[in-house]
Amino acid sequence: MEIRADVLVAGGGMAGIVAAIAAARAGADVLLVERWGFLGGAATAAAVGQFVGWETASGRRVVAGIAEEIVARLMALGASDGHSYFTMSTGHRMDRVCYDPEVLKPVLDGMAQEAGVRLLFHASILDAQRMGGTITSVDLLTKAGVWRVLPRIVIDASGDLDVLARLGADFLPLDSGQAMQPATAMFRFGPIDLDVFNALSPQDLAALSRQGVAEGRLARAALHASRIEGTRDAWFNIGRLAFDATDPLALSAAEVEGRRQSLAASAFLRDLVPGCAGGRLVAFAPQIGVRESRRIHGLHVLAEEELRAATPFPDRIAWGAYPMDIHPAQGAGLHFEGFGEDHAYAIPLRSLLPLGFDNALVAGRGISATHKAHAATRVMPTVMAIGQAAGIAAAMAARGNAAPASCDVPALQAALRATGAHLP
Repeated sequence: MEIRADVLVAGGGMAGIVAAIAAARAGADVLLVERWGFLGGAATAAAVGQFVGWETASGRRVVAGIAEEIVARLMALGASDGHSYFTMSTGHRMDRVCYDPEVLKPVLDGMAQEAGVRLLFHASILDAQRMGGTITSVDLLTKAGVWRVLPRIVIDASGDLDVLARLGADFLPLDSGQAMQPATAMFRFGPIDLDVFNALSPQDLAALSRQGVAEGRLARAALHASRIEGTRDAWFNIGRLAFDATDPLALSAAEVEGRRQSLAASAFLRDLVPGCAGGRLVAFAPQIGVRESRRIHGLHVLAEEELRAATPFPDRIAWGAYPMDIHPAQGAGLHFEGFGEDHAYAIPLRSLLPLGFDNALVAGRGISATHKAHAATRVMPTVMAIGQAAGIAAAMAARGNAAPASCDVPALQAALRATGAHLP
C-alpha cells in the first residue's frame, strides 16, 4: 500500500494537529499519522488537563490563531471556562486554560475533518528512507500491515522525533552535568470540595507537599491540579519519573512506576489534603507525559540567552512567554526562572529545520533548542504556535516544489498574521 501526500505530519499531538490543520487550510493534501485512536498527544493521552503559557506575566497574550480557536470550541461545549490564573508553588502567577481531555478529542477530530486532513490512526513509524537530504518515503506499521507514504514534505511532530531518528538525524546532546527532564503520570481524582481545596494558600500547598515527600508518599513537592469543567474532579500533576523515553524497556517500567506513584499520591490526598477526604483515584492517564527526549540539531540552536534577550529574529514565526521551568531528574524540587513582567521571546523558522534535510520540519517539543531554552518552549500553547507556522511553511514549500529552508519568510509571516497568529 502506497499513499502520496503533499505533507505528512507524523504525530497528532497539539503541535502536529495544529500543523496539519494549518497546512490543509493553506491548500495542501495532508496525511496525519497517529499511533493512538485520537488526537491531542500530551493534552489527551497524557491528560495534562491544562494549557499554560499564553501570556506574559503582565497579561499580554502572545499565542493566538488556531490555538485560540481550539479554546473557543471547548468553551462552546462547556469543556473549558477559558483563560484563568493560578499561583504556582514557586509564588509565580501563571495563566492557563483548563479543559476536559475527553471533549478535546472530538473537538480536534472535527477541526481536522473540516480542514480536509486525512487521519490515519493506530499507525506507528516503522522506518523511513532518504536520498541525500530528501526524505523519499516513510513506512508505517498499521493493522493492515506495512503502508508506505510518499510525501513531498515531512513534519516530524512525534515528540520523540521518530521519523528523523530512523534516518540518522543529528540530535542535540545534553550539556555537561545536565539530565533530561523527568516525565509525569497524570491521574484523575475526585470528587473534591473545590471551595475548600482552592482556599489553600501556596504556602499551605507547599507545606503539605513537603510532608508528602518526607513521608515517601509524593514523588514531587507539589500538589498541582487542573480541574475539569462541570465536575468536582481534577487531574493531578505530582509525579516524577526520570528515564529515557526513547528506551522501550525504560518507558515500560516508567508506566508501571507512574501508576504506583499515582495510587500512593491519591491516598495522600484523601488522608491529609483539605477538600479531598471524599475523593478517590478515578482514572490513570492512558500514557505518561514526557517533557523531554530528542531535540533536533537544526539550522539554528535556540539558546536561553536569546530568550532572555528577546532576540528579534528576522525569520521569527512564533512567540512564547512561558518561563524556564526545569524539573530536575533527581530530588523533588523545581527550577523556575521567570523573564520579567512583559517579556516574550521569538522562535525562528531555522530552529524548525533539521540539519542535512531538504524537505523536513520539526514541530513540538523537539525543535532545535538548548536544554534550558527547551524548558520554556516545550509547553503546549507555544508548540501550537510553532505547529501553525510549520504547517503553513510546509504547504508553501509543497506548492512551490521547494525546500522549507528557501521559504519566502515575509510571505510566511504575512500568512501567519492573516490566519490569526500573534506575530509582531
